[in-house]
Amino acid sequence: MFRRLLGMTPADMAIDLGTANTLVYVRGRGIVLNEPSVVAIADVRGKKHVLAVGEEAKRMLGRTPTSISAVRPLRDGVIADFDLAGEMIKHFIRKARRRKRLASPVIIICVPSGSTAVERRAIQESAESAGARKVLLIEEPMAAAIGAGLAVTEASGSLIVDVGGGTTEVAVIALGGIVYSRSVRMGGDKMDEALISYFRRTHSLLIGESTAERVKIDIGAAMPFEEADDGPSQEVRGLDLLNGVPREITVSRRQVAGSLAEPVAAIIEAVKVALENTPPELAADIMDKGIVLTGGGALLHRLDHALRMATGLSVVMAEQPLNCVALGTGRALEETNRLRNVLTSMY
Repeated sequence: MFRRLLGMTPADMAIDLGTANTLVYVRGRGIVLNEPSVVAIADVRGKKHVLAVGEEAKRMLGRTPTSISAVRPLRDGVIADFDLAGEMIKHFIRKARRRKRLASPVIIICVPSGSTAVERRAIQESAESAGARKVLLIEEPMAAAIGAGLAVTEASGSLIVDVGGGTTEVAVIALGGIVYSRSVRMGGDKMDEALISYFRRTHSLLIGESTAERVKIDIGAAMPFEEADDGPSQEVRGLDLLNGVPREITVSRRQVAGSLAEPVAAIIEAVKVALENTPPELAADIMDKGIVLTGGGALLHRLDHALRMATGLSVVMAEQPLNCVALGTGRALEETNRLRNVLTSMY
């Protein structure tokens, strides 16, 4: 009561700490922040200082002078740089709050199902150093399933495939728990790397991460069209590795789809392995319901078709694939009593 009189009610939060983007959900307000998981740091006389975080930092990727570097503190869904991750989380928490002087919040953070105890502890300690009173963890596929509107607490089984920036999470869920899960470090970032490698190898053209991401979004595909033509094309600019000057080429959707064959095949293989390890009774449920796709990588053109062809199952895209994990984590925050079984803590 005293805290409320002083305006000190804690703004409890749910955080989707993603490799590509971080989303913050505040209790009672919904998703209030969605920014790239990028930090720009400046080296001043041997000391590193945080220059920018989020959208502003992402604009600096590939464009910084030698004294400034724009980096991603998370790689493959887990923290690669503990200090920078802590600074990034602090920044996003401060930005998500309406008032600066609030009591320490309870924070729920989603983690990849395949993350180790050390990696989970690093995520939890980063949030605690950012001022959290209590930190709870939820596995990413469970959060995605909740956000997609699946009845995770019922006995009927569901198969969720969450294609994120750093990892693809495949899980069979029933009775409020994960019956089987498989996490492969293959997602949107690996697709970007595959495109960069393709342009270097085939066209002797060096492109940056931002250009690769734009090509993937604009004309990327999981498999080529059956039609005779090559589909839509796009002009791509980069550095000619043979002459050392800028050059522009035109590529088709069919060419881009061919360069993405390896990461797409890895995602399909993960789904097949999950199906092979699914108990028969739950397999019958999945045959009726099909596969539910979530995550930004799920928006890759014809990925649903590729999965349907490989498994023979129906594939349904979630209503808000980009926000499913954040919405599911937020729902776990709003309904902690009902969904407490899906939450864990390292302590």
